This record gives sequence, structure tokens and C-alpha cells, in this order.
Amino acid sequence: MHDFKLNLSDNTFFLIAGPCVVENEEITFNTAKHLKDVCYKLGIQLIFKASYKKANRSSLNSFTGIGDQTALDILQKVKTELDLPICTDIHTIDEAKFASNVADILQIPAFLCRQTDLLIAAAKTGRYINIKKGQFLSPEAMKFTAQKVVESGNNKVMLTERGNSFGYKDLVVDFRGIPTMQKFGFPVILDVTHSLQQPNQSTGVTGGMQEMIETMAKAGIAVGVNGLFIETHPDPTIAKSDGANMLKLELIEALLEKLLKIRKSLSS
Repeated sequence: MHDFKLNLSDNTFFLIAGPCVVENEEITFNTAKHLKDVCYKLGIQLIFKASYKKANRSSLNSFTGIGDQTALDILQKVKTELDLPICTDIHTIDEAKFASNVADILQIPAFLCRQTDLLIAAAKTGRYINIKKGQFLSPEAMKFTAQKVVESGNNKVMLTERGNSFGYKDLVVDFRGIPTMQKFGFPVILDVTHSLQQPNQSTGVTGGMQEMIETMAKAGIAVGVNGLFIETHPDPTIAKSDGANMLKLELIEALLEKLLKIRKSLSS
């Protein structure tokens, strides 16, 4: 695959999508193939996302992955055989170089967006760096987070809105934050599905509001977001991570068709 380059257009949006975590080769590859077919048909640039490991789970019993190298090998197969760019999370300095052997976009989880050493290590890989806005940060504060990457020699920065903490067990998206962060000169993404999480449940398992995915996505497109982040799975009820707020894979095409109509109406 050629070096990845993000396509920005007023007439459409790019999509970062895939299952929350690499569960096995079959689910990962089949999800990527379906997403590629849909996005090719609709003319949407797709970046396939799956975490090769999950480090910030609710409990010690939560699924964290099938093994780092095994999962990255599966992502490499998706990248090579389907000619798709890859996005995956990193959590430590050592992971930055390790994951960059496969990933075109290194994603900084929201909880870690202020970790200076991690941002510097990610920047030095030369990959795109997608920084998720912390649930505890204002949009204005993300300017300084992005500057850490740029001042480390990498201007390929993306910023992602994923909601702010609202009480203890809910998140709220202030859509004013999207144009605010766009003023910094970087593409801004709305993380539709994580914005609908209901964290810190007494059960120890994060909840979510799947029924609001379409509403959240439509709102993001209406305010002019550059890209959408949507986690999707063939059967979210059996997903090993974030199933409560993932979109069922078979619903993705109809949703994207609606979103394209909104975007095109705004740019006409």
C-alpha cells in the first residue's frame, strides 16, 4: 500500500471504523471487507480501526486482547490484502514504535492525551497521530496537546471529540467544540460511539446508548466535522469490548447514505 494520506473534502467525510478490539482473524477481516465494500460504493475514504490491545478496561476480568503480535499480524493482513490504512491505539512509549510497524494512524486514548512522553514518541514515528480529547478537557486545551506533536517534528495531527464527563456515569458532547478545534488547523473527528458510552457502571461493565448512534452521527455531520469514528461489529451482543455502544455492521451502509445526504446538502 502507498503512503497513507488523509483526503479532506467539503462534499464528504472520512470514516474511521471497525471493531473495538481484534478478537480473531475472521471477525476482523470480514468486518474490514464489508466496510471497504460499502465505503467504496459510497465514495467515502475508510480507515480501518481495531485496537490490538485494550489497556484501559473496567476490571481485571475484562478482555484485553489475543496477544499483541498476533493481533498486529491480523491487522497487517487487513492492510495488505484489502489495501486499507490501519488505525490502532497505543498506551506506552514502547508501543508507539511497535504499533507503527503496521498502523498508519496511532491513536492516543482520551485518558492519555496529556502524556507528553507518549505524544513525543508517537510523533517521532512519522505516522498520523489521532489524539482523543480527554473527557476532562475543554476543546481549547487541545491546542496545547496538538502542539506537543507538532513541536516534536510531526504536523500530521488529528483531533477527536468523544464527549465530556457529565456526572459520574454519562458523557455529553458540546458540538461547539468541533469548530473550535478546527480553528487549530487540524482535521476534527467525532467519535460517535464512545460519545455514547455510559462509563463507571456499578456492574463494572461500561454501558452505552446504541439507539442514539444515528442521532449523534447526524449532528456531527451537520456541524461540519471532517471525519467520523464509529465502532462496529457483526454482532455487538457478543463483542468482547464496548458492545453496548457499537453499531451492528449490517446497519452501517444505510446510516452512511443518510449522512452523505446531509453533508452534500450543506455543501451545495
